[in-house]
Amino acid sequence: MSSAILLPEGYKYITAPLVSLGWVLLWQGLLVGRARKRAGIAYPQLYAEQAECKANPVALQFNCTQRAHQNTLEITPIVILGTLIAGLKYPLLATALSSAFSVGRVIYTLGYKTGEPARRVPGVAISNGATTVLLLSATYTVCQLFQLL
Repeated sequence: MSSAILLPEGYKYITAPLVSLGWVLLWQGLLVGRARKRAGIAYPQLYAEQAECKANPVALQFNCTQRAHQNTLEITPIVILGTLIAGLKYPLLATALSSAFSVGRVIYTLGYKTGEPARRVPGVAISNGATTVLLLSATYTVCQLFQLL
């Protein structure tokens, strides 16, 4: 016996930005590995110490690169959840917002890894804006599904 799940029209589109997010995370991880090697920060040390950063700008760049990756990992479950749920009612909106998140994370990472944390702000604005609207859209979708609105 087989069973089928009927997905809303257009739901397939949300798969592309979700997979692209996986590529963004992989790319960030590779950047962290390179920055770790350049800075000479041995495993399992998660970050360079403050004294190391003051003495060596490359250590600060490692910390910033590591933090960009870590921050993306922290927010990714919310983006995935928001995309999957909002996509049930608004697949094109969810696709656009999830795509914007990934683009924002690339801009965020490129700015942050310079060692000047303020350069991450444009990417933060894009990715956090997309995340907020995704979560609001997912919440609205849940309310609609439970006929709360």
